[in-house]
Amino acid sequence: MRNAQQILRHVNVSLHDGGALVLTGTNGSGKSTFLRMLAGFSKPSAGEILWNGHDITQSGIFQQYKLQLNWISLKDAIKERFTVLDNVQWFELLENKIGKAQPALELMGLGRLVKEKSRMLSMGQRKRLQLARLLAIDRPIWLLDEPSVALDDEGVRLLEYIIAEHRKKGGIVIVATHLPIDIEDAMILRLPPRFPRKMTLIDMLDRADIS
Repeated sequence: MRNAQQILRHVNVSLHDGGALVLTGTNGSGKSTFLRMLAGFSKPSAGEILWNGHDITQSGIFQQYKLQLNWISLKDAIKERFTVLDNVQWFELLENKIGKAQPALELMGLGRLVKEKSRMLSMGQRKRLQLARLLAIDRPIWLLDEPSVALDDEGVRLLEYIIAEHRKKGGIVIVATHLPIDIEDAMILRLPPRFPRKMTLIDMLDRADIS
């Protein structure tokens, strides 16, 4: 529930190592809300989200669970005054990891731009930078919200490739998208359109100009 409206209901999905789930549906159907709940940014009003059989809303469990997650959204968290390389290495340092930034940027076609300021990047290049960060941080569960937006055909193929390679290593990928992405043997969950709830008498009184 959000703002007294039911966003999602009757969702029951299980994913195992190497699995993939694609969320589709119209704008406002709850794709991003679904991912936000999986990321622990918001709690479901009913039901459970389990990781290894444990409810992720339990504080001790969540501290372990969040370290498994990699998140990509339309908000790219790119520091424009940093170089392209710094934008990946900064997150590596936060993870106490090092050495994967340069190869990840090379793979994503940004090798020649590593010393450029990130403010010079196009929208498609910014998305590639997000994906390079995903590879460098290297966590097992990927939550990807519209990951192909702004990518050209080559960029989409690279996205499909890194998803396939991640799954080969046992990684789990959950993608919310309205654009076609080729993900082999992925489960598809199409969320129905969300309709506003019926207005109640209380709502009408709240909206009335009563003085």
